[in-house]
Amino acid sequence: MRWENLTVESEGSEGSGGHGRAADAALFGADAVVSRTFDTPEFRGITFHEVRARSILNRVPGASRMPFEWTVNPYRGCSHACVYYFARKTHSYLDLDTGIGFDTQIVVKVNAPEVLRRQLASRRWQGDHVAMGTNVDCYQRAEGRYRLMPGIISALTEHANPFSILTKGTLILRDLDLLARAAEVTDVGISVSVGFTDAELWRTVEPGTPAPERRLDVVRALGERGIGCGVLMAPVIPFLSDDPAQLRATVRAIAAAGATSVTPLVLHLRPGAREWFMAWLGRHHPHLVRRYERLYAEGAYAPTWYQRRITRQVHELAQEYGIGPTRAGLPRRIRPAQAPEGPEVSEPTQLTLI
Repeated sequence: MRWENLTVESEGSEGSGGHGRAADAALFGADAVVSRTFDTPEFRGITFHEVRARSILNRVPGASRMPFEWTVNPYRGCSHACVYYFARKTHSYLDLDTGIGFDTQIVVKVNAPEVLRRQLASRRWQGDHVAMGTNVDCYQRAEGRYRLMPGIISALTEHANPFSILTKGTLILRDLDLLARAAEVTDVGISVSVGFTDAELWRTVEPGTPAPERRLDVVRALGERGIGCGVLMAPVIPFLSDDPAQLRATVRAIAAAGATSVTPLVLHLRPGAREWFMAWLGRHHPHLVRRYERLYAEGAYAPTWYQRRITRQVHELAQEYGIGPTRAGLPRRIRPAQAPEGPEVSEPTQLTLI
């Protein structure tokens, strides 16, 4: 594996330049890597590559569609094994397979909390918003063993640095007290990703994630603690989860969980993810392959007319069920800002979080 060749420019799907490092500097050297396997049911078949990162704050390129500039990604690869996941291509930078390798070869930046503390203390750091869960899930199963997020949240809290978390994992509930403490000193946004509630579809397309209803339990539990939680309804999968009745069922369940907002995002298929997803589609829904080839003929994104249709339907359902869509991609604040957020505009914004 090309550990020594991984630079800050290639770290993460956001492209990122590490805070305070030259663009041609390796993020970690080969001598810093320890590979481990654990003979427990939850980790069987997974290899963890423990590395000591030199930088943890990643800068998002200016051309990105992301509504934030900085990210923290304590892991690379994701045992959630979502067949559509956009970040699969990043594993090729390490000469790792972007299919099953992305699901089972997990890079763990074991010193992430210490490096983050050092970078936040730098005079060059301006206290910008830090987004987590935008590349791979920071609350995937590995977090149960490595427990990196408590230290990361604590470091951000110590510096009163605003941050947001997007997750499909229920493990975030372990850190409720830390999140509540952080919200006392800075703006904290929490979003849970629930694209659909179809159990059969979930089992095949997101096999390593908690069930959709368990994720909605997270939304409910956060609300009970007074922590507002939005839902990123992503991805809406063409011809598999976009039927009006399916959209209604999903938005109704999101509303019942007490979500503060719902933001729909249609499936997009970047290189790396596209090949893996289309292979899955050919095995499970071969009759849809030609329809997907036509729908995504122009590139990674579904046509604008399709995105707008889904966005309009979800927003109308959200209004019917008493939840308003937030401005797409912006973190929901636990601690109120100067004024409440305004109403959603009707035009969709396609992000690349999922």
